[in-house]
Amino acid sequence: MKFKAIVFWMCGLVVLSACQSAANPPAGPTEAAIAPTGMTTTVIPGPTPTVAAADLSNPFVYCASVGTIDQPDGRYTGEAKPKAVIEGLMKASGASAEIPLDVFSQGSVWRCMDGKVYGCFVGANLPCDSKADTSKESTPDMDAYCKSNPSAEFIPAAVTGHATIYEWKCQAGKAVAGNQTFQVDAQGYISEIWYVVEP
Repeated sequence: MKFKAIVFWMCGLVVLSACQSAANPPAGPTEAAIAPTGMTTTVIPGPTPTVAAADLSNPFVYCASVGTIDQPDGRYTGEAKPKAVIEGLMKASGASAEIPLDVFSQGSVWRCMDGKVYGCFVGANLPCDSKADTSKESTPDMDAYCKSNPSAEFIPAAVTGHATIYEWKCQAGKAVAGNQTFQVDAQGYISEIWYVVEP
């Protein structure tokens, strides 16, 4: 009798264990942990950064932008005679500080070459607004001067023109080009009268 009771008790334990196993299956990967297959992630781009437009009212920014130009064009939106350029030209050319800024400004011009600002002050009739005269052919005015001064060692600039890069003299009543006294820059201007203006 005691033996049967033990057997019955053991069978009950087996049944109870089986029921618990059915009610609590082994834990598998959670739904969140299962990565879907065959899916791609779509990345939504953010707003594209905008590049600020160059400040073309600034002569230094303008020249850096256009590179080389003989005089400011319609793209330049600043003052015709920017104070920064005038003051920089006075410094670069070694002009007297006693010259009033407005007077110096009236006689000054600027342009762009190789991305830099170049300035020129007319001063004593310097040909800032003209390109260098590289011709060795005499003009009617030179010839007329030499007829009156057939042996003149020097023909004045008022006769030759201020843009010539040569010394001129008279030989046997004719005008002759002598030594070259000025150099010409890449844009055809007299180098010695144009100065790089720093910001």
